[in-house]
Order: sequence, then C-alpha cells, then structure tokens
Amino acid sequence: MTRSFPAAVAVMLLPALLGGCGALERLSEVGRAPKMDPSADPTKDPNWRPLTMPMPTPQTAQPAANALWRPGSRAFFKDQRAAQVGDIITVLINTTDSAALQNSTTTSRSSAETMGTPNMFGLEKQIPKIFGGSTASSLVSASSGNSNTGKATVARNETVTLRLAGVVTQVLPNGNLVVSAHQQLRVNHELRDLTVTGVIRPQDIASDNTVLSERLAEARIAYGGRGELTEVQSPRWGQQLLDIILPF
Repeated sequence: MTRSFPAAVAVMLLPALLGGCGALERLSEVGRAPKMDPSADPTKDPNWRPLTMPMPTPQTAQPAANALWRPGSRAFFKDQRAAQVGDIITVLINTTDSAALQNSTTTSRSSAETMGTPNMFGLEKQIPKIFGGSTASSLVSASSGNSNTGKATVARNETVTLRLAGVVTQVLPNGNLVVSAHQQLRVNHELRDLTVTGVIRPQDIASDNTVLSERLAEARIAYGGRGELTEVQSPRWGQQLLDIILPF
C-alpha cells in the first residue's frame, strides 16, 4: 500500500502535467478570481515589435517668415491631440460583421470497361485452360461508381462596441502614429481581455482626442478572456488533442 500511494498520486497529477502551464495556472487559481496582468509599458512585451511601413521621400519644411502659425499645427495656440510617443488616445471600436454563405455540391460518376480477344491466331482455345474458365471474348471486365454530396451553410453576425484608451508607441517618419491599447476587466471570477493595435493618421484624430477603429491601418483587435464561464464553454485539452490527431 505504501508503494502504490505515490503511483496513484502520479496518475492523478499526470493529466495536469500533460496540460502544460495552462492547466497548472488554472489549478493555482482554484477558488480565486483570475489574476490580472499589471499595467506595463507595451513596448516591453516579448511579442512587441517595432512596426516598419513604406515611407515617402523626406521633405524639409520651409520656414515661413513673419508668421505665428507653425506648419503641421491644427490649432492656433495648442493642439491637445496625441502626437508624440507616450501620448494617450481613445480608440472607438464599433464593428458590425455579418456574413451568409450557402453552398451545395452533388457529383456522380459511373464507368465500365471490358476487353477481350475473340480471335488470336487460334490461341483463344487455350485461354480457358490457362485462366481457369475465362473466355477469349471477355478476358477483362471492370466497372466503377462514385457519388458525392456536400452541403455547407455559414451564418455569422457579430457586433463589438467599445471605447478603449491606448498609448502612442511610435511616430513613423511620415508622421503616422502606431497605437497600442490593452484593457482587462474582471467581473466576479470572469476576466475579459481586450487588445487593439494599429496605425493611424494624425488627421483622423478628432478634436476630443478619439479615433475610429475603422481608421486603423493594420488593425489587430482581440477580445477574449478566461475564467469559470470560459472554462465551461471550452472543450477540454484532451478532447482538442484527439480532434487534431484522430483521422476519423
């Protein structure tokens, strides 16, 4: 009994070990709400990379004599909109995505082949003896049939409406701004995680320092989360593994 106890414990812990860090993280949060990530510099994220975009030929702005107006300004005294690295800007996300697709396919094919040699220099009489009852007029006969029916239907309707404050992480040589926004919201034991990145033009920033998500170039918008409800709605890692490796 003493020797079997460690073995039983190992068998019980084997699924958790096979699940990797994800399973271990869930075990560490049993009875507690999901842990939120601390606020941090987005450029320190291991997955963050500086963005390079095609740039026009640099042009030197000619100074205007006897003028109080600064080239590039959009207010006579001061522009409160984001313009430099570290400035904060609010991204307005309002996306509505819908799609409907229906496709059906039906194929059918049949074929038949026969081959024989009724007369072959008198040797046709020897064929039944050689091939066990076959006649020279029907040496080979083959037939095949194939039928395939497929039907697919896709219906999708998604709407996301959010306001998210982000930080300017880069100012590209042509003046465009690279924006990165990250927000986490925890309600009870459910954590919602929202990430938005993209490139915007200074001209698209409104007077209240907001920009529409549809004006984001190379936009990457991710909305997900983790917690008790998400765990219940997601298939177990063992089922996901079997769905990948099983051929049937």
